[in-house]
Amino acid sequence: MSTVRVLVVDDSPTMRGLITAALRRDPEIEVIGSAADPLEARALIKELNPDVITLDVEMPNMNGLEFLEKIMRLRPMPVVMVSTLTQAGAEITLQALEMGAVDAVGKPGAGVTAQEAFAELTLKVKTAARSRVRRREAAEAPRPRADYRANADHILAIGASTGGVEALLTIVSAFPANCPATVITQHMPATFTPSFAARLDKASAATVTEATDGALLMPGHVYLAPGGMTHLEVSGTTPRCRLVQGDTVSGHRPSVDVLFQSVARLKRPMTGVILTGMGRDGAQGLLEMRNAGARTLGQDEASCVVYGMPRVAHEIGAVERQLPLARLSSAILDLCASPSAQSAA
Repeated sequence: MSTVRVLVVDDSPTMRGLITAALRRDPEIEVIGSAADPLEARALIKELNPDVITLDVEMPNMNGLEFLEKIMRLRPMPVVMVSTLTQAGAEITLQALEMGAVDAVGKPGAGVTAQEAFAELTLKVKTAARSRVRRREAAEAPRPRADYRANADHILAIGASTGGVEALLTIVSAFPANCPATVITQHMPATFTPSFAARLDKASAATVTEATDGALLMPGHVYLAPGGMTHLEVSGTTPRCRLVQGDTVSGHRPSVDVLFQSVARLKRPMTGVILTGMGRDGAQGLLEMRNAGARTLGQDEASCVVYGMPRVAHEIGAVERQLPLARLSSAILDLCASPSAQSAA
């Protein structure tokens, strides 16, 4: 691909320097300018037309969220947020991802060097440059199906990465209070997953929590893999969440492949769904689920922020049907409905 042209926006001269230095280590990235606040950034966007913006959350004159809202409404372009790794910073960053930012990285902090903090920055910037960014429009909130009855034995497993915050909110917010027992792996730092689980819980009639080791899978509950040091698996005759120590798989921990492969080993009805994301994590696991008798769905190319994971899954035959994001919730619930509800439909 051609060189990715980046504008760095941060009110700290030190942080602008650290971000610029990290980006310039990659010969495929060119830092074309930097700005100390959104007003300066707005002028440079018009003048330089960058491919990607790195954007600080907290700045003078206009905070990062306000500026991001204007970008997505007036001139949509790929944005990678740079935030403090605090609970407040995580909650603001999740709002940014929901509003259309492609991805996020944390700033260096106590015990974390700039090299460690920005280890994935260049990859995320290059991925953002290839992403689909659309103008954000107000959408009508989905209405959970009042008469829905999930199959009590059915397990739903969902995997997502870049762009997954928006996709998962769209899907889970349409779940009724008696949704199928659902396990989710979303590639996300440990600092973000508690806030994201709380955000999903607030948006949904179902109960959404971070998965804990030994938690019993029950209808009406959604379990989000914690970010960080463990993989989420499901095991047992009466399925429970298991948080398993281990190396990264497909470059990730938690890994979608690990989750899907564990669900494939269960002797029960199951559905697997692979959403927007970079790379191939989850494709092989979804194929194993399909070979074990699961129904499988993938997000289609047009509605993905990054059509990576669903593309690979589709190419290897793991995906039974590809659907746009707006149609996935209904299709998922149909596949997981109780037999009596399916026969009556």
